[in-house]
Amino acid sequence: MSTSKRHNYKNLKIWQLGLEIANDISDVLVEFPKHERYDLSSQMSRCSVSMPSNIAEGSANTNKSFSNYLNIALGSSFELGTQLLVAFHRKYINQKTLTILEEKIEEFQRMTMSFQNTLT
Repeated sequence: MSTSKRHNYKNLKIWQLGLEIANDISDVLVEFPKHERYDLSSQMSRCSVSMPSNIAEGSANTNKSFSNYLNIALGSSFELGTQLLVAFHRKYINQKTLTILEEKIEEFQRMTMSFQNTLT
């Protein structure tokens, strides 16, 4: 694959899944206690939005640079996974919600790493 090729992020399955996760997180955060609005809720929202946003931003770059943006998206996904565990521990989400979101995040991570390997 040429290093000068650009990607249409809207056609990338990793971007589509990242957007789905961001929307799922937004739906979950509505139920969080008000006192978390500027703490855990805000962090989770930023992480989830960072995932598809970095894919979109990086898609306009060369493959080498795009790979760096994918690293940031992956980092945000791992951070979000930890924040979901904190939310579960604080009883803001139940086991079913945690499991569903963890599975989507793990799928995002696998797909993103696999895609990233095609860029090098």
